[in-house]
Formats: sequence, C-alpha cells, structure tokens
Amino acid sequence: MSAVTVSNISSSTTQEKLHEFFSFCGDIKLIDLKSEGDSKQSAVVTFEKPSSAGTALMLNGGTLDGEQLHITSDVEHHNHQEQSQHSSSPFEQSDKPRAGIAAEYLAKGYKLSDHILQRAIELDNKQGISKRFLDYMRGLDTSVGQKALGSDQTVSGKVQSTLKGAHNRAKTIDEQKGYSKVAHEYYSKAISSPFGKSVLDFYTNTSKQVRDIHEEARRMVDQQPSSAGNTAHATGIGAAGPDAQPSPATQASPTIF
Repeated sequence: MSAVTVSNISSSTTQEKLHEFFSFCGDIKLIDLKSEGDSKQSAVVTFEKPSSAGTALMLNGGTLDGEQLHITSDVEHHNHQEQSQHSSSPFEQSDKPRAGIAAEYLAKGYKLSDHILQRAIELDNKQGISKRFLDYMRGLDTSVGQKALGSDQTVSGKVQSTLKGAHNRAKTIDEQKGYSKVAHEYYSKAISSPFGKSVLDFYTNTSKQVRDIHEEARRMVDQQPSSAGNTAHATGIGAAGPDAQPSPATQASPTIF
C-alpha cells in the first residue's frame, strides 16, 4: 500500500491543510485524520503511487502549523517504476526530482531543514530522475533554444551571456504564441530566462548541493506573479504556506534545524 503514517500533527491542522502539504508529493487517494488527545492528531496518508509515498517520507521533520511532523512507513516505497497510461500531461508531480519538490515547498513558504534538503539530494542521487520528466525538460531545452537562439540551438549549449541577449526575443515569441500559458509554464519561463542553463542543470542533473535548492526556490519566487495566490502545483508555485516565513528572495539566510 502506498501510505505513510503522520504523527505529531497540531490540533489546529485541518484535513485541507494536510492535503495541501502532502499534495506536493503526488496524487493523494485518501487521508484518514484522527485526534490523539487535546493537542495532537495523527493521520494515514494514502497516495496513488509508491514514489509519492517515498517523497512524503523524505519530509520527516518538516514543519506544519508550528509542529514538526513525524512521517513513517512500515514498507519501502520504490521510485519511478509506475507511469500513468492515460495521463494527458507530459509529466506528473510524482515524476519530478525530489530536490525540485523540496524547492517548491520552500517557495510556497513551508519550513524544511537543510537536513531534509540533503535527504532530497541523496534520494535523487540514489534513484535518479524519471525518464518522463527528463524527456520533458530536454524537449524544452530544444524548443526554447530554437525560439531564442535559432534552428538546432539549445539552451544548455549556450553560455549565459548569449542567453541574456536572446531573453527578450524569446519572451516576445512566447507572448505571440501563448507558449508560456501551458500548464507547466514555470519551466518554460525559467528556461527562457537569463539563468535558463542553471535551471536545466538543476532539474536534469543529480549532482547538487543544499544551496542549489535554496537558489531554485528563490527563482520560483522571482518568477511568481504577484497575483498568483492559487497557482496549481503543476507549476510548484502558489500562496504562502501556513508556516510561511519571509520569502527565499528576501530572507537573509536559510533556517537550519
């Protein structure tokens, strides 16, 4: 069963808040939330895919409504072995690298310790990045590169100074064709930006450090429109979470637990 047990949940945490917190991991099938006395609750969160449960375990020690969650499971959850045969999306939330999901949590305003971020990096190193997600990012590398730089060009093949000069041209083409209005517009916008190569490297390579996750979270916040209060998790950007701190773009230094 693709489920995790969550304890030490604050009595103020609703099922909706718990669902929002764990939806970054992937599609949720069921949440069974129970009271454990006057001040704490526990829950069993069941996901559609084992890889989503594996991502949830990575979050053990994360903070929700002022309490550090204890997330456990009696079974090992394997990664990226299953793919939906009927999905019209180029990839699903559970296909993303764990480091990218951790950056989404930070950009949303949740508090994750650097130990959790390091755990995400280690999981990506051990289990790799899903082929489905890599294919999507490499496709963007080619399509954005052709728009911004010319035929047979890629973002990954160009230095940053060249990308800066092409950024405005790519943005104009995006606006004309509506390219950035697709469900996963954050990635296309970020790759079209002057630091597009850094974004590609972050999502397609498993070799990274904790500070790279903080930097990606800052890029997410910088790309976020001021009115995007309810942006879907497909982009990984939205309103501040219940434990929101100063945004990664303005925070003097990351909080370390």
